[in-house]
Amino acid sequence: MNKIIQIVIPPVFWLGVWQIAAWCVDRALFLPGPVSVGRSLIALAQTADFYLSAGATLGRVFWGLAWGTAAGAALAFLTHFSPWANLIFSPAVRMVRAIPVVSFILLVYLWVARSAVPWVIAGLMVLPVVWGTLGAGLDSIDKKLLELGRAYRFSRWKMLRLIYLPALRPHFSAGLLTAFGLAWKSGVAAEVLCPPAHAIGTRLQQAKLGLETANLFAWTLTIVALSLVLEGLLRKALERGNRT
Repeated sequence: MNKIIQIVIPPVFWLGVWQIAAWCVDRALFLPGPVSVGRSLIALAQTADFYLSAGATLGRVFWGLAWGTAAGAALAFLTHFSPWANLIFSPAVRMVRAIPVVSFILLVYLWVARSAVPWVIAGLMVLPVVWGTLGAGLDSIDKKLLELGRAYRFSRWKMLRLIYLPALRPHFSAGLLTAFGLAWKSGVAAEVLCPPAHAIGTRLQQAKLGLETANLFAWTLTIVALSLVLEGLLRKALERGNRT
């Protein structure tokens, strides 16, 4: 019962605050109430475009997460084992991490097709995070274990499987969870500024231009719900993988 109360009370409290604020504003154009937004969300969920847009956005975000993770992991190993690679690539990755996402969106829009901008941006936001966390993990590996592996003449594959991967697993899990949040937010932001045919960001932009505030809130709630559900599933999958 206590667990149920802990789950129920926070959303009920904030829904109440939201409703009171809507009553105080008393203009649905500026702040629609939760009931109005709920009705809009139900209406949107009854259309095929709702699922098509959500699915397209998920596809772009996961594709960006995949290539950004792969590139970040490859660069982490490359810069760790090669001083020359570290000298050349580390400043570039740090620059990618420092440049605001809006600047990247506008620049990438000049070079690639509009539909490709969201997954390119998502991957660029993921790459420095994975590179940083795996790089820190590589630096923290116990040198005595590495010396032991060399003493027993482990092959490179055996060193990777028995020493590097177990040590890097918690770093990779933490980095991937952080990277997913960045990929999700930056991907949707790119869709808003460079709207593809089917995307949640495109629907947000259309709702804003049409002054459909309830729909704007409904799509925002969809983003939050999908993010929480997918992050929870990813966390459970990583925890299960760490236990095996």
